[in-house]
Amino acid sequence: MEIELSNVTKTIKKQQILRGINFKLQSGNIYGLRGKNGAGKSVLLKLICGIDTPTEGEIRIDGQVLGKDISFPKSVGALIESPSLIENQTAMGNLKSLGAIKKIATQEQMESLLQYFGLDPKDKKKVKKYSLGMRQKLGIIMALFENPELIILDEPLNALDEQSSQLLLELVKKYRADGSLIIVASHDREELDYLSDVVLELKDGKIKAGQTNES
Repeated sequence: MEIELSNVTKTIKKQQILRGINFKLQSGNIYGLRGKNGAGKSVLLKLICGIDTPTEGEIRIDGQVLGKDISFPKSVGALIESPSLIENQTAMGNLKSLGAIKKIATQEQMESLLQYFGLDPKDKKKVKKYSLGMRQKLGIIMALFENPELIILDEPLNALDEQSSQLLLELVKKYRADGSLIIVASHDREELDYLSDVVLELKDGKIKAGQTNES
């Protein structure tokens, strides 16, 4: 998969959030998107996964213009801002409801990811009773369980303990090795430097620089 942003600008309520952004992303890489809170990271991620459209410019995915030729990337898993969960269902119920749309993931795959993050697939507890950490874990699982080609994670370590954070970082690297294109947004420099192949800094509505990590 290749994603190309050309002169992407986004204006919200007469305020220009993103200004003429240009860059390319390719499969098999982890891209870190760094910026202060309010820099526009979540806005940019929503554009890339088709939730919103640019005010100006275009985003091409494998040569097709997002919002014109295609509505969404054909294979995408995303956690942006906070997890979108069905509050009166269990964790497994949430996964089955989402999985029923594409019918790609097996129950075994769902159970395996839940167990990986320490959630019991047979737990009857409704999501509305989950702690913030449990909600974050489930949101991450819902982004990953269909093995998408494009993975977008916005501040994924929020509310996670150290063990869960390490589990996630190792899992993201596995998805990269399997060929996924991964974008991880964070304000945490250390987290992105450790994880990313390329770090992009969003400042004043523009991507300032791309830093390639050798490790």
